[in-house]
Amino acid sequence: MNESEYIPPDCFFKRLKVDVRRLAPFGFARKGACWEYSENVAGGALVCHITIDSRGGVSECVTDIATGDEYVQHRVAGASGKFVGSVRCEIMALMKRIADSCFERDVFKTDLARGIIAFAESEWGERPEFLWKNFPDYAVLRRKDTDKWYALVARLTADKVGGNRKDIVEAVNLRRTDSMDGPRFLPAYHMNKKTWTTIVLDGTVGAEELQKLVKDSRKLATK
Repeated sequence: MNESEYIPPDCFFKRLKVDVRRLAPFGFARKGACWEYSENVAGGALVCHITIDSRGGVSECVTDIATGDEYVQHRVAGASGKFVGSVRCEIMALMKRIADSCFERDVFKTDLARGIIAFAESEWGERPEFLWKNFPDYAVLRRKDTDKWYALVARLTADKVGGNRKDIVEAVNLRRTDSMDGPRFLPAYHMNKKTWTTIVLDGTVGAEELQKLVKDSRKLATK
């Protein structure tokens, strides 16, 4: 991690949302509408206080344990030296640990995309996997027992699924079944078109039907 540059908390939590269930196990304590966590840094000379507000926003404040004064040098762009660099690294590592442990991806905006993900978790305990650094808006759902994919949920430009515009749409790729006929079921984007199909999540296929299709797709995800 680059000790010469301070990275604000917002940068660590972009496209993420807090999972309140994970805060207490990590060590956060509820204080009114907020959650707070403290950890010593700089060999115990300083303490870093992390606050997560009611909207999921994250802020940090570092204080000198001996004096009680706020320490701000780690945020000063021109400040350098071994001590301030070490403090920066420790705070940024703490931010990353909190992001990894207490937050989850918040990519999809439509109720249908969110519903597919919630349905997979409630039915089978299977959560989305974001496998590609270059495609952070693509999430895979796979069976735990066979390790096979049964859904790919994605935010992408409309032209990739038959549109002519650069609008952003959300879509799901599912394993193809005999019932998938008609204009609502498109040739699979970026996958085998014989065995997969793409559904744009614009309401042309409703939530109840999508759940059935997800179930059918999962049944086909065998070894």
